[in-house]
Amino acid sequence: MRDVTAAGLEATIREYFDACNAADAAAISACFEPDGVHYFPAGAPQGTFVGAQAIATGWVTAVSNLGSIWTIDRIVVDAPRLEAVIEWTHFKPKQGGYLRGDEWYLFSKRGLIREIRAYYSCPPATAERRSHELGNFDYQGRGYPMTPPDVKRRS
Repeated sequence: MRDVTAAGLEATIREYFDACNAADAAAISACFEPDGVHYFPAGAPQGTFVGAQAIATGWVTAVSNLGSIWTIDRIVVDAPRLEAVIEWTHFKPKQGGYLRGDEWYLFSKRGLIREIRAYYSCPPATAERRSHELGNFDYQGRGYPMTPPDVKRRS
C-alpha cells in the first residue's frame, strides 16, 4: 500500500511523470491499478488507454515517436477524497511544439492511480463540433449535467 496522504498522492503523480519521461514501462505501470483508465478528449488520436499496461505502452510510444517530455506545472491534492488535479505541459520536440492541459486523478484506497481524465487546452468549438468532451467517458452515468440548468437572470 502506498502513502495516501496529500504528500504521498503527490509523490505518486510525480513518480508517474518521472517514469513517463524515462520511458520506463514497468515504473509507469507500477503507479496504476491494473485496470486503470486514462481518458482523453473525444477524437484524440490515441483513444482511451485501458489498463496499466496500455497506459505504459502509450507513453513509451509517445517518447519514441514524439520525443515527449512532460512537466507538472501546478498540482492540488485532496487526500480525504483520494483525488488530485494537475496542470501540465507535454513538449513534443520531434514535432517542434507542445500541448498544455489539466488532468483529474482518482486514486484507489491502496494509493494507486485508478483513473486520469485529461483535458486539453484547445480552440473553441466549431460548427462541426459544438462540444468538447472526453471520449468514452460516461458523463451522464456519473451525474454530470447533460443540458444547461435553469438559471435566474436579471432582465
